[in-house]
Amino acid sequence: MNDIRRTILWVIFGFSMILLWDQWQIHNGRQATFFGAPPTASTAGQAAPPAATSAPSPATAGGALPPASPGLAAGGAVPPLATGATQPSAEGVPTASTAPAAQRIRVRTDVLQLDFSTEGGTLVRSELLRHVDLENKDANFVLFDESAQRVYLAQTGLIGGSFPNHKTAMRFVGERELAEGANELVLRFESPEAADGVQLVKTYTLKRGSYAIGVRHEVINRSPLAVNPQLYLQLVRDGNKPPGESAFYSTFTGPVVYTEAKKYQKIDFADIEKGKAEFERAASDGYVAMVQHYFASAFVLPQGTPREMFMRRVDTNLYAAGMITPIPAVAPAATAALEATLFAGPQEEKVLQALAPGLELVKDYGWLTILAKPLYWLLDWLHSVIGNWGWAIVALVVLLKIAFYWLNAKAYASMAKMKAVNPKVMEMRERLKDNPQQMQQEMMRIYREEKVNPLGGCFPILVQIPVFIALYWVLLSSVEMRNAPWIGWIHDLSAPDPWYLLPVLMTLTTMLQTALNPQPPDPLQAKLMWFMPLIFSVMFFFFPAGLVLYWLTNNVLSIAQQWIINTRMGVPPQFNLPKFK
Repeated sequence: MNDIRRTILWVIFGFSMILLWDQWQIHNGRQATFFGAPPTASTAGQAAPPAATSAPSPATAGGALPPASPGLAAGGAVPPLATGATQPSAEGVPTASTAPAAQRIRVRTDVLQLDFSTEGGTLVRSELLRHVDLENKDANFVLFDESAQRVYLAQTGLIGGSFPNHKTAMRFVGERELAEGANELVLRFESPEAADGVQLVKTYTLKRGSYAIGVRHEVINRSPLAVNPQLYLQLVRDGNKPPGESAFYSTFTGPVVYTEAKKYQKIDFADIEKGKAEFERAASDGYVAMVQHYFASAFVLPQGTPREMFMRRVDTNLYAAGMITPIPAVAPAATAALEATLFAGPQEEKVLQALAPGLELVKDYGWLTILAKPLYWLLDWLHSVIGNWGWAIVALVVLLKIAFYWLNAKAYASMAKMKAVNPKVMEMRERLKDNPQQMQQEMMRIYREEKVNPLGGCFPILVQIPVFIALYWVLLSSVEMRNAPWIGWIHDLSAPDPWYLLPVLMTLTTMLQTALNPQPPDPLQAKLMWFMPLIFSVMFFFFPAGLVLYWLTNNVLSIAQQWIINTRMGVPPQFNLPKFK
C-alpha cells in the first residue's frame, strides 16, 4: 500500500510532464505528441510578409463573410485587408493609383504612442510607453505593428455599397499630443464623399492614463436617397507567436469571441485556416479580441447592439477577427453615428472588468478560473499593503500554507508514521521476498497494527494541487509581474533569474524534501525519487523568477512544517540519501 501512494503521486507528476511536453511541441509549431492539438498556424514559423508586397487577391481577402443574421443585411464583403501601393482593386474600393499616398500620423498620450494611416484612418502601430520590450529593455513594447516582421492592425469601414472603408484616403484633423493638463486627445479622419454621396468621419478619443480608445463613426448622407450601410470593425494579425516568449511554457495567442450566451470562446489560427472555427456568430452583446501573453486588443460595441462575428484567413499566415453591425437607415441630408471602444493594452484585470462584461477573461486562467480569480484578488490586495510584488507572492504562499495547515499536518503525520514503521516493512520485504502473496498480507497486518493509512499522506496533497496550479497561472498570466523588481538582483519577476540563484535554491530545497521523505522499499522507486525532482528542477532555470519564488517559498515552508510535525511525533528528522549502486 505504501507503493500505491507513491505510484499515485508519480502518476500525477508524470501526467504533468506529458502536458508540458505537449505544450513544448505546440509552441514549436509541431503536432502535439499525445493529445492531437494542432499547431498554432500552418505557417507559424514564417515571418509575415511585408504589407507593401503581400496584398491578397480580391477572392481571398474580399470574400463574403459568414451568413448574415436575420437582423443584418447579407451580401456585404469586407475589402482587402493589407495596405500598400500594389493593392489590387475590389468592387467599391479605390485602388492605390486613384488615391494619394498614405501618410502616417503619430500621436502621443501619457501611456500610448500611436501611428494612424491616412488610408482608412487605420491604427497601424501602438507603442506602450509604460511597458518595455521583452527582448530589448531599452525600447518600449509594441503591440500593433505593420512591418516586414509583423502585421497587427485595427481596421474599420462601411460595407453594403460604394461606401468609404479602410482603403479610402482620409484627411486628418486634430492635435498630435495630449496637452499638459488636458484629459482627452481627439483625432478625426474624414473621407471624401463616395460615389453614392456618403461620407465617413472617424473620431478617435484618447484619454489620459487609458488604453481604451473611443471610436465614433459618423455616416453623412449627401445623396438624394436613403442609405443602409453596415459597419465592420476588425483586428488583423499574423499567426506567429509574439517574440521573446519562453520555449518552456506556452500561452494562447489568437482571436477570441465573448458573448453572454456562450461566454469565452478561443479560436486557433489553425481552425480558421481549415474553415473549422466554431464560435457564436450573432449576438447583441460581447466583443471580439486578439490575445497574447500579457496583452490584448479588443473591439467592443454597446450592449444591445446587434452584431455578427466573423473569422477568416486573409492571406498566408494572416487572419482577421471582427464584427459587423447595421447602422440605421440614413435619410438624405441626415447623419447617423455609432460608438465603439478599441482596447489595446496590458491585461490588467480590474481595468478590463470595468470596460466591458467578460473582458477580464482575456487574461486566461483556463479551467481553474474559479480558483485563480480569488487568488489574484488576494495577491493584488497583498501588493497594495506591502508595495512589492515579490514579497506579495511570499505572503500569499504563507497564507495558503496557513489555510491548508491541517491538511498538510495530516499528510506529514501520515508520512511520519510511515517513516516509523519503514524499518519493519523493509525487514519483512527482505524476509519474504520470495513469497509476494504472504508479503502483501504481512504488510497489511503491520499497517493495521500500527494504525497507518498508506494513502493518508496522498489525499491532503491531492486536494491542494488545483489551488497551487491556479496560483501558477495567476503568476504566469499577470502583466503586473513584467519589470516588477523584488530584491537585489531580481529586477523583473516575469523574466528568469539572471544569476540563477532562485532555481539553485529551489533545486536544493526539492532535494532536501526528497531526503526527508520515507525511502521506498523498492530500489528502482528510490532512485526515481531522486532523478525525477532533479529533472523537473532543470525547467525552473528557464521559468520566470516570480514562479520560482513561489515554488521556493512553498518548499521552504513545507520542509519547516514537515520537520516540526516529525519532531512532535517522536520521529527525528532523518536524511535518506540516495544509493545508486
